[in-house]
Amino acid sequence: MAVIENAAAHEYKPQKKKKSESAEDKRKQKIVPGSLMKALIRPGSGDSMPTDGDQVIYHCTIRTLDGVIVESTRSEFGGKGIPTRHVLGKSKMILGLLEGVTTMKKGEVAMFKMKPELHYGEDDCPVSVSDTFPKEAELHFETELIDFSKVKVIGEDLGVLKKVINEGEGWELPREPYEVKAWISAKTGDGKLIRSHTHGEPFFFTFGKSEVPKGLEMGIGTMSRGEKAMIYVTSQYLNQCTFMPRVEEGIEEVHFEVELVHFVQVRDVLGDGRLIKRRIRDGKGEFPMDCPLHDSLLRVHYKGMLLDEERTVFYDTKVDNAGHPLEFCSGEGLVPEGFEMCVRLMLPKEISLVTCPPDYAYEKFPRPSNVPEGAHVQWEIELLGFEMPKDWTGMNFRSIMDDVEKTKGTGNRLFKEGKFELAKAKYEKLLREFNHVNPQDDEEGKEFLNIRNLLHLNVAACYLNMGMCKNSIEACNKVLDGTPIHAKALYRRGLAYMESGDFEEARSDFNKMMSIDKSSERNARAALLKLKQKEQEVMKKDRKQFKGLFDRKPGEISEAGNVDKSDQTAEIPEKDNTDFSKEDDIVEDAVEASPPPPRLGQLSHLWSTLIARSKTR
Repeated sequence: MAVIENAAAHEYKPQKKKKSESAEDKRKQKIVPGSLMKALIRPGSGDSMPTDGDQVIYHCTIRTLDGVIVESTRSEFGGKGIPTRHVLGKSKMILGLLEGVTTMKKGEVAMFKMKPELHYGEDDCPVSVSDTFPKEAELHFETELIDFSKVKVIGEDLGVLKKVINEGEGWELPREPYEVKAWISAKTGDGKLIRSHTHGEPFFFTFGKSEVPKGLEMGIGTMSRGEKAMIYVTSQYLNQCTFMPRVEEGIEEVHFEVELVHFVQVRDVLGDGRLIKRRIRDGKGEFPMDCPLHDSLLRVHYKGMLLDEERTVFYDTKVDNAGHPLEFCSGEGLVPEGFEMCVRLMLPKEISLVTCPPDYAYEKFPRPSNVPEGAHVQWEIELLGFEMPKDWTGMNFRSIMDDVEKTKGTGNRLFKEGKFELAKAKYEKLLREFNHVNPQDDEEGKEFLNIRNLLHLNVAACYLNMGMCKNSIEACNKVLDGTPIHAKALYRRGLAYMESGDFEEARSDFNKMMSIDKSSERNARAALLKLKQKEQEVMKKDRKQFKGLFDRKPGEISEAGNVDKSDQTAEIPEKDNTDFSKEDDIVEDAVEASPPPPRLGQLSHLWSTLIARSKTR
């Protein structure tokens, strides 16, 4: 036997005291000279040794000092033949091996002599053994370090680990419901082959459909294209599936060698399985950094199909549009919502197949005559390219204001069409960009302030129509904080207060509006009349709810809200058809007038018009 050395003395040198000691540091203080001895039986290779976080794979045979075998992982000594796998610093290990293994090299065989307090006789030892185990005896641990490497811990219980063999490309990782192709072979912990799928066509499965063992899928979910890895899966993460129709009893773990050949990005865009985007051909660039931004000019070819047996084509730009692509600006409501949502998730040159439900296709959009009402559709879309929104850097003030008018006009059109969320996005984009605009003189400053206030009020109008009164009030306050006597802002805020039931605040705004701008008196008085009607409706409803509550004699009990059902119709106020936004010439709910949207009966006609517009730009 080789020379015995004191592992404790070798490893522990005087060090500066740490600010805070971990439980493991405190545990290692139990190692004292003579408690852990190491004898080198066979040297290992290389210079490196395991460190914290490494997975170590080793065989170990435990003997008494007179050579009687107590326990072993080796089959020739009664074990299962499966080496032990531990992650240093994470797995539960006896103290002597936790310290001793870190002194070994790959392939090395060593004998560790341990006092009881360094193995299973340690107080509060994290590893349990049978009652017949000689915990109080000094023992020999013959250990062979088969391998060690860095691993990724995937399961918190260490049930799934991954060792990278070859790095992959890109950063995108497969996830539900991606379609995956991979070469896979599976072996038991002792090297027995279970299944090998490494020839012919790669194994194909859909992520999230339990077609491979759960632990294997968890491991593949951390791999990039082209990556090759070993995935270690313990029994609790093994299940019957397409890849492994039967899991034999007694298998404690399976080692999967995987090469991720390819995966197809499949996205459940809405999260409910109705709007599905499936990538057919990869695009150029990295997702999502190279996808179209909001307000980009997009160029696409597409083919629209019905989900019938024949997959009837109802429109094809390459046939019905003389081979010209469709051009449209995102965020302007010019194509069906589901269509745009998916195109904005594409890379240039990508081809995707989109399956779309009616409410995101043509239920709320001009429907082609050859598409039945309520039909689910598929679009095969190719994103040819896109142009980024105009950058204001280096532009003079007048050019910026011209661009503002164009975008604001688009927002106004969307507002008139009832697309308040899209309209709000246009106004808010301009407000964000305004943070980088610097007027050069008083005239430009005045124009800048007026436009900015107008945009805030347009945002408030959008919120008001979306039923978000609190947000509408906040948008008005951004104007009133700088200009407290702004009549339009007071009017808009008053409407929001009125809709939210804060009648006193609404009355205050309408009265103040009249006092600072006599020309707004007609609109303010109309708003006050509407306010009075709303107050009366609320009071009437309250009286009915508490009717009889205070009419009883002393000692009698009355229940609130006991309303005569025969008279419930009286609670419903008559519909008020007054449209203050139309009467009010100082508040622009749709803001300035803009050309009405095209009224077209067929989608092909609409999109052909868009193409014609894009050619005139």
